Parts: sequence; C-alpha cells; structure tokens
Amino acid sequence: MTKAAELREMSDEQLSLSLKESCESFFRLRLQAQTERLDAPSELRKQRREIARIKTIVGQRAKAAEAVEKAADQPATAPADASQDKEQITQQE
Repeated sequence: MTKAAELREMSDEQLSLSLKESCESFFRLRLQAQTERLDAPSELRKQRREIARIKTIVGQRAKAAEAVEKAADQPATAPADASQDKEQITQQE
C-alpha cells in the first residue's frame, strides 16, 4: 500500500500505471470474494482506498493545471481596477 505522500512524488505516467494495476488487483480481489476464496476481506477496502487516493491526486493535478492555464489566459488587472470593482460590489449590496 502506498501513502499519499509517495503518490504525490510520482509522475503522471507512474500514477496512471499504478491506477491501472490497482484496478486490476481490485477486480481480482472481487472475483476471489465472490468465489469465497478471499483470505483477507480487508484487502478489498485497502485496494479501494488506494484507487481513491490515486484518483484524488490525479484530479488535484488536473485542477491545478486548469487553474494555471486559466490564469495565463486572463490579463492581469491593475490595482486601480481592483478598487473600482470593490466599490461596485459595495454599491450593489
């Protein structure tokens, strides 16, 4: 089982490979559980949580990349514009 800190150190390719392996392992564990040959039922929960950790980190990276891309597309506003926006907001309230 991999900790979240270790997963964050992995590259995107390593994460996708790890996710694929975890999903395959989870599938095999589910099959064993259905055929009543699973030795440790707690392995299902561990594997499910591992998959969730990986997907969470992938999602966080995608969201961060999207935010960076969005920030790069928008031009920076001057401080004078920010004060005008603040005045407009207070007038609307």
